[in-house]
Amino acid sequence: MSPSASSLRANWKYDVPTQGSTRLPPDAGYAKALTNQGYSFEAAVADLVDNSIDAGADAVVVHFLRDADRIVSLLVLDNGRGMDATGLDSAMTVGRRRDYGSSALGMYGTGLKAGSLSHAESLTVISRTRRSAPAGHKITHEGIEDGFRCDTVDPRFAQQQIDVYDGLIEWQGTIVRWDNVRAFDTVAPGQSEQFLSKAISQLETHLGLYLHRFLSRGLSLDIAVWDVSTGDETDHISVDPLDPFGYKVPGKPGYPKKFLAPVKGVGELALEAHIWPAKSGHAGFRQIGPLQERQGFYFYRNDRLVQAGGWNNLRASESHLVLARIAVDLPQDSDGVFSLTVKKDGVEVTPAFTHGVEQAADSEDSPFSAFLADAEAAYREGASRSTIERAPVIEPGKGFDPMVKRAVREELPVKSAEDPIRAEWVPLPEDKFFDLDRDSHAILLNKAFREDFNDGRRGGSNDAPVTKTLLYLLLQDCFGLGRWERKRADRIDYWNSILLASVHAQRERRYRPSS
Repeated sequence: MSPSASSLRANWKYDVPTQGSTRLPPDAGYAKALTNQGYSFEAAVADLVDNSIDAGADAVVVHFLRDADRIVSLLVLDNGRGMDATGLDSAMTVGRRRDYGSSALGMYGTGLKAGSLSHAESLTVISRTRRSAPAGHKITHEGIEDGFRCDTVDPRFAQQQIDVYDGLIEWQGTIVRWDNVRAFDTVAPGQSEQFLSKAISQLETHLGLYLHRFLSRGLSLDIAVWDVSTGDETDHISVDPLDPFGYKVPGKPGYPKKFLAPVKGVGELALEAHIWPAKSGHAGFRQIGPLQERQGFYFYRNDRLVQAGGWNNLRASESHLVLARIAVDLPQDSDGVFSLTVKKDGVEVTPAFTHGVEQAADSEDSPFSAFLADAEAAYREGASRSTIERAPVIEPGKGFDPMVKRAVREELPVKSAEDPIRAEWVPLPEDKFFDLDRDSHAILLNKAFREDFNDGRRGGSNDAPVTKTLLYLLLQDCFGLGRWERKRADRIDYWNSILLASVHAQRERRYRPSS
């Protein structure tokens, strides 16, 4: 039943009157809401790295810890300012929002807890400042349900953990640790290597893309795997920037162009319009996700990418616009026009934004629609060009430097159904420089010669990149075959003999006294 017009006029108030108030603290059942906010694994880790950057860190390491075939924990370490006990109390309080500066990457004060507990049953933070001893707090799903209980880490253990990572945390820094990670607990026996390879690859891509401006300015961000039973580092990569605008030559002369959009409540908003070259194999174009999803707007907040593609109700995605990308730096004061998701992986806009984009023009008064037409023309022109088809290859995996893996993916199509080829130093007979384990897709190099390719040093898991890459190019077509032909086996034998002679020649030169 609808109210009468006169009744509505007489009783309507723009502000609802109140009388008194009651404090209603969160119920323990809030834990489920806190830990089910849809954080992807990569977005949750990226939130931790954001905290490290806000703390002034210039070096961050993401550590996967394994015990033989089991993956047991994940740690994010940084050399930022760190926190004392009071600061830890604030950081670990559920629902407490700290004061953020205008340039901070943090926003809502929930990422550390919500992102972590979306994936792990237990979150531990250990930290120290230049003026305080190491301290630590631990919260668990069980603790939150028990009245938001937070446990204090034994100070001796906190000091011990800081000492373990003293190469990074010398005077100050923080360790964030996830235990009982649900994804780790579901890895079947014998599948940990495959799981880690995929998880690290996806994490490397996500961090390389969303933090590419910081990485380009010198942020050191590594991903490593340690075996807690042996103390050995079994994998280590450096995350390189994946610039979604990193082409060398644009797809159409005259780009990028700056369009100014009159957005109500914001003023003139700069839109930097880019057109990628057609059929580019560059990692920043092709390896950051499906091209159809990566066209459109790339929003940045304080240089941190918070949306990678999408048209935000301006138009639908279309295959002929895959070369079109627009960089937008969000203003500090947007008057509600832009709203970021808690996970910082998307931006909601009001109609004021889309209306402003439709009215946007460049310095020569060309409309934004002209950019879309140019991007479509560049796509159609590129589609009409003939190209040489390159045979697909099995991609390189563990043991190869990330730059090599990225270069292969940029230059060659890869066989998605095949496990990557790994390179590994192992003991071999002295008459072999390398061997093949075709069943497990491995190129095995003679460990006795390892120092010869590392200037006398032991080397890391991705060492000797030139040697490994040359072997990969020679041998990648020996994997994934059916019958092993005698002719192919003979080729492997004489390659081995010739390479063995070359490594002995290199060794002689290395130890030959200088005249």
